[in-house]
Amino acid sequence: MSERAERSLPWYLWPFHALWRLVGFVLAVTGRVVCGVLGLALIAVGVVLSLSVVGAPLGVPIAVLGFLLVVRALF
Repeated sequence: MSERAERSLPWYLWPFHALWRLVGFVLAVTGRVVCGVLGLALIAVGVVLSLSVVGAPLGVPIAVLGFLLVVRALF
């Protein structure tokens, strides 16, 4: 039953706080883009491997992993 005290940021720390949030946002967006591109690349590699009978046991899991990465990047 403890209430959280409101934390106010002193005015002189606001530029550092804003810069920190901007860097965090840029890193989050960059991570999502890299995850999406890597997922698409893994899907392509998995499909190419699945075209051959020998590579199918390896290609299908790679394509599924790529699909999961793309889904993670979107949501």
